[in-house]
Amino acid sequence: MLGFKNFLLEEDGVGVVEMVLIVVVLIGIVILFRDKLKKIVGDIFTTIEERSGTV
Repeated sequence: MLGFKNFLLEEDGVGVVEMVLIVVVLIGIVILFRDKLKKIVGDIFTTIEERSGTV
């Protein structure tokens, strides 16, 4: 029983789990807003291309 309690109190992998959860949430947000993000990035590159001739 003491070994199981020590296992539950172990926190060595907590940082890795946090990073994995953050990546999963970010991927979910990108999937949800994929079309809007494509439009925003496309507009940014269009603006860059249009204004690059004036520099």
